[in-house]
Amino acid sequence: AGLVTIAGGKWTTYREMAKETVDKAAQEFGLSAPRDCQTENVRLIGSHAWSDKMFIKLIQTFGVDAEVAKHLAHNYGDRAWAVCALTDRGGDTQRLHARYPFVDAEVRYAVQYEYALSAVDVIARRLRLAFLDAQAARESLPRVVAIMADELKWPVDRQRLEHRKALQFLTTMGLPDSILNEDNELIDAGGERAGVVNLRTTGTLNLVDPASYYRRGVFSADEIGTILSAFAEFDVHGDGHIEVKDIEPLLAAIKVPAAGLAQGLNSYLESAKISMEDPAAPVEFEQIFGMLGDIKESFNAKAKSEIKTDAKLNQIPTYRSGGGV
Repeated sequence: AGLVTIAGGKWTTYREMAKETVDKAAQEFGLSAPRDCQTENVRLIGSHAWSDKMFIKLIQTFGVDAEVAKHLAHNYGDRAWAVCALTDRGGDTQRLHARYPFVDAEVRYAVQYEYALSAVDVIARRLRLAFLDAQAARESLPRVVAIMADELKWPVDRQRLEHRKALQFLTTMGLPDSILNEDNELIDAGGERAGVVNLRTTGTLNLVDPASYYRRGVFSADEIGTILSAFAEFDVHGDGHIEVKDIEPLLAAIKVPAAGLAQGLNSYLESAKISMEDPAAPVEFEQIFGMLGDIKESFNAKAKSEIKTDAKLNQIPTYRSGGGV
């Protein structure tokens, strides 16, 4: 009938199935392709700057606990940097449920970048908590609705409707119909909207940031998106690395002013354990991110030194002042 169909499949096999289907169609209908199938060489979103040790950097940079950091690195790949940036900016380190590593910032990320428009979208189709533990999803629901209301500016009536619809969904996941009789008490998510995560349109970094004069240089979610996008552009081999020779063009692409590097670029490279001896040597995202943090800290130190009146810092308790993971 002149039709080739494909059905079934899952995430772990869909690219192989797609290749076989296209190859079969080409064979059946005498089609010629300018090149062989490229799907096995195309990296998935989130894989460019991912490594199995990335979660350690998330802990060190954003202060999230180890279980949460591992969960975010595993579920989001390098996009975990953007999720954690929302955590840092909005103070959303609170777990949605004590037994699971899902955090508030994931709800904001789902709304801002993954097109979640309902509470069911979040608990079932983004976080999948409803499938993992329906009762935990029910207990997390007030917080999820509150965060989405903060993001999407839902009025009270819409919040109650979303809560009701989510409860109805959870009855299909095994919870009793009696949960539909409970009061859907609303809570306030608190804080300001953290800003839309856009991983491709920011273009520049805010290297002088009064909010971080007195702490390690950090970047917002959209700035991290800029860094990730630039890193992916220079990752020409698609292996999750760039080369040493790409560092200066990458800095130029995100508009880091070379003239403003007080100590010169080499000192920052040395701090990130990057040697300039071999231009083709691989460089990981964590090294670039750490180097940019040092650069921002340097810019902030210079700006802070120009302020006539200095703010008094709180003393850091001994038990909070050191350590790694």
